[in-house]
Amino acid sequence: MDILISLLQTPVFGATIGLWSVLLVVVLGLIIFDLGVLNKENKAISFKHSVKLTLFYIACSILFGVWIWSQFGSERSFPYFTAYLVEKSLSLDNVFVMSIIFSYYNIPLAYQHRVLFWGILGVLILRGIVISLGTVLTAQFGWLLFLFGGLLIYTGVRIFMSDEDDEMDVENSQITKVLTANFNVTNELQGNKFIIWKPLEKKFLKKIHLTPLFMALITIEFADVLFAMDSIPAVLSISTDTFVILTSNVFAILGLRAMYFMLASLLERFEYLRYALSVVLIFIGAKVFYSHIFGEISPLTSLLITLTVLIVGGVVSFMKTKAPKVDITSDTSEKNIK
Repeated sequence: MDILISLLQTPVFGATIGLWSVLLVVVLGLIIFDLGVLNKENKAISFKHSVKLTLFYIACSILFGVWIWSQFGSERSFPYFTAYLVEKSLSLDNVFVMSIIFSYYNIPLAYQHRVLFWGILGVLILRGIVISLGTVLTAQFGWLLFLFGGLLIYTGVRIFMSDEDDEMDVENSQITKVLTANFNVTNELQGNKFIIWKPLEKKFLKKIHLTPLFMALITIEFADVLFAMDSIPAVLSISTDTFVILTSNVFAILGLRAMYFMLASLLERFEYLRYALSVVLIFIGAKVFYSHIFGEISPLTSLLITLTVLIVGGVVSFMKTKAPKVDITSDTSEKNIK
């Protein structure tokens, strides 16, 4: 028993093994509850249900941040909230791209939750690996923070100057070309299956065929890798504390599936939020250089600036845009499900 207690108290990546174990149990519990209890059937998630689920995940994230504050103080809790806000805001781009991918592959709402579940599970694993590696590298090579800061400033300017009509070209994306060139891809849905086996003519062997559901899943994973090139430098510029940035990412991503169903029909209302997000990224990038020259900006100041800019961007967006007429609870493609 003493050996077990000693093991659980061993620090790894800014927290004890025991704390990481508890976090893992909580995350797995939320995932199992979400898929196994709330969404175990192939049916579209209603807008009302998605709002409730989104608020539930936000509440969990806030409570966890409060717990960090009670255990470790503001030095860890304020960077956690800042990183969470940035990651949550960047998730809006994920939602936009997901809607394009689902539209391209003609995935009905009833099956989208299944794709998003496995997609987000893969995202959690990939983000965990990249963040852990990133904190180790920044600890060894401090100059990487300046590289990240410059990248964020460039990204912020690019978002601010980009054409709002720019869309992801799914058909000509590299991942689509690779999959279609090396695998057989079916054009029709096969229920909720990701792959099917079809017998070869005059042979007993079977050959794998990828369904549109699988194509959508892999494309979403590939798109997130591209998004990680923005979000990972952003959170590493906020803090190099592995526990802080990993947990902020985990809680932001956990609610992404519910947020997708809540916002998919409201994306046009966030037209001006991208400008606010670009300002936040430029601020975080510039803060790296400012802190090195003039001294650290307090975590509370960073949090308040980030929160204020995003709130102003959200308010302006809703004031300047009209409410969409399309209701996400309606699914015209659901009639194709057999």
